[in-house]
Amino acid sequence: MRYLKEVFAARELLANLTLREIRGKYKRTVFGQLWSLANPLALTLIYTFVFGFIFRVPLEPGDPSGLKVFALWLLCGLLPWTFFANVVNLGLGSLVANANLIQKVYFTRVVLPLSIVGSSAYNWLFEMGVLLVVLTIAGAFVLPWIPLLIVIMILLMVFAAGVALMLSIANVYFRDTQYFLSIVLQIWMYLTPIIYPLSLVEAESDKLGGLFGTSITVADVYGLNPMVHFVNVFRQLLYDNRWPDLNEWLICLAWAVGSLVLGLIVFRRNEKRLAEVL
Repeated sequence: MRYLKEVFAARELLANLTLREIRGKYKRTVFGQLWSLANPLALTLIYTFVFGFIFRVPLEPGDPSGLKVFALWLLCGLLPWTFFANVVNLGLGSLVANANLIQKVYFTRVVLPLSIVGSSAYNWLFEMGVLLVVLTIAGAFVLPWIPLLIVIMILLMVFAAGVALMLSIANVYFRDTQYFLSIVLQIWMYLTPIIYPLSLVEAESDKLGGLFGTSITVADVYGLNPMVHFVNVFRQLLYDNRWPDLNEWLICLAWAVGSLVLGLIVFRRNEKRLAEVL
């Protein structure tokens, strides 16, 4: 509890570092904030062509929205994933990148990875705002779901922050972490129903039945991936326009709280040694 008070006391420093990240990211660029849309749009075009046109991944209409646009369905899962991946990737290197500052001045070091969360969230809000406008034009009724959308966005931010805190410490001691993470994120993405619907996994799981003679199925193992549940909630809100399953909310809440608590514990126990280790 005392540590949380320290973090709260450093809120002005956190705000300044977040603003520094936001202003520095697109400094002296012509298009500025619009560049944050470049990567998700490029991925959407590629995945839509490959999986929506060539392989023709089966896609059911949104229930009850009635939408059946692969590119929009893809973006509803892709934008949350890219936010999470950006926070984890950038947060991992936040301590090493500010080694000189850590060694010269004492302050609550946790604000460094948290500032990455804040700056990434700023870009994410812009991207999600554009997506909401496009979904509305396409016929989705997203306005009533915005409050719940904000809640799940906060939960994903908290989950990503916890993971970033743990990995930032790991990267201080083991610099191989950054290279290992790039591989893990590639695998993690394809193990998350972003470019294919969750129903495909469930259908194949039903065909296989229990694993190794047990009642545990592929779907059960697949469900251990927290991003499966986050993406599912985003799609149910944005694409289907319906109330997400209560179990999905509870799972997302549990992962968010568990990740942040564990992240703060790991960071707190190693924070005092950062200056000498770096």
